[in-house]
Amino acid sequence: MIKNWFKNIGPGPLIAAAFIGPGTVTVCTLAGVGFGYALLWAMVVSTLATIILQEMSARLGIVSQRGLSEIIRLEIQNPVLKILTILLTISAIVIGNAAYEAGNISGAVLGLESIFGNQSFSINIFSFNALSLLVGVIAFVLLYFGNYKILEKSLVFLVILMSLAFLFSAVITKPNLIKVFEGTFLPNFPKDSLLTVIGLIGTTVVPYNLFLHASLVKEKWNTSHDLKYARKDTIIAIVLGGLVSMSVIVAAASIPSTEIRTASDLALGLEPLFGSFAKHFLSIGLFAAGITSAITAPLAAAYVATGCLGWSSSMHSKKFRGVWMIVLILGIYFSSLNIKAITIIKFAQVANGMLLPVIIGVLLWMMNKSHILGVHKNTFWQNVLGFAILALSMLLSLVVFNKVFQFGLF
Repeated sequence: MIKNWFKNIGPGPLIAAAFIGPGTVTVCTLAGVGFGYALLWAMVVSTLATIILQEMSARLGIVSQRGLSEIIRLEIQNPVLKILTILLTISAIVIGNAAYEAGNISGAVLGLESIFGNQSFSINIFSFNALSLLVGVIAFVLLYFGNYKILEKSLVFLVILMSLAFLFSAVITKPNLIKVFEGTFLPNFPKDSLLTVIGLIGTTVVPYNLFLHASLVKEKWNTSHDLKYARKDTIIAIVLGGLVSMSVIVAAASIPSTEIRTASDLALGLEPLFGSFAKHFLSIGLFAAGITSAITAPLAAAYVATGCLGWSSSMHSKKFRGVWMIVLILGIYFSSLNIKAITIIKFAQVANGMLLPVIIGVLLWMMNKSHILGVHKNTFWQNVLGFAILALSMLLSLVVFNKVFQFGLF
């Protein structure tokens, strides 16, 4: 059974790798430190929402044999609406991922630094972080020389490594299982927890994963008979991803300190309580989370740009490689020089906040088109769940706007 699952494994682990980045780990850390086990239910909700949307995205990619950005370009007939949607998509995914790539690389570096220490060096007035360059080179080699199968195997290994590291970290803390179950199945909003709840959902239900999944499934499967494998692959990988995020919350809940603000702080905080091996588990997990996102973010940007602009989406085409190279190089540059591109990241937050409900709306529209999906279009209940998630994404967008522009709505 396990051998058969590994044989039919698809891009599910890549999607899990994409949403469990340093940002997710940090938000989960803050949720655990600030509210204990009380917000575990938010991860359950966001994991279920992610499964529903990613299943739609995978179904669309397999049946149509096109990526989501390509379908948007072909199906939206109104020229003004088409240009606006394409511009918003490229802005949010390509520019946004370039902004977040520095954070992905920095997250992997923080995991390494927790074990090996700071490895910076100076050339004249410039200071470089050698570990940022190392992470960037690893990502570059895998993306440049790899094909889908190589990327799949590499990321599956890293996801398993990350999962074991975070799960062991949670087990080491010996959590109160009754409290864990209460936090998982009894929703509540402790004081000042709304932004954290929205943050947990926002780091899991990610717009670029919808594009990435639709593009990757057609590399693995090409007939509607393969939908059952894609569904199983999606559910198993995303449930595992949700458990990993919940493990970070559980581990963070064991640290009685308000000084912890990042996952690297959590790694150091575990050491005096549970020994240096606990720090190493979490550091390895953070490294794996960072490097997997550092690979998938440029890959998603390349698929989106090529689909929107009508270019070849072959992983070895010059334009495809050109897009991911730009995203990766910008990430290495900002991470290595420790430059925090706050303005760009704020722009990315706004663009992603605007994009999520738009893309969910477009996805639901496409999922009900018979000429694209035939008998595989959405059922009534799939639409009900989809529109419920659309409403949730609109709330998420309002919170993002409020956070960035400080309107004082929440």
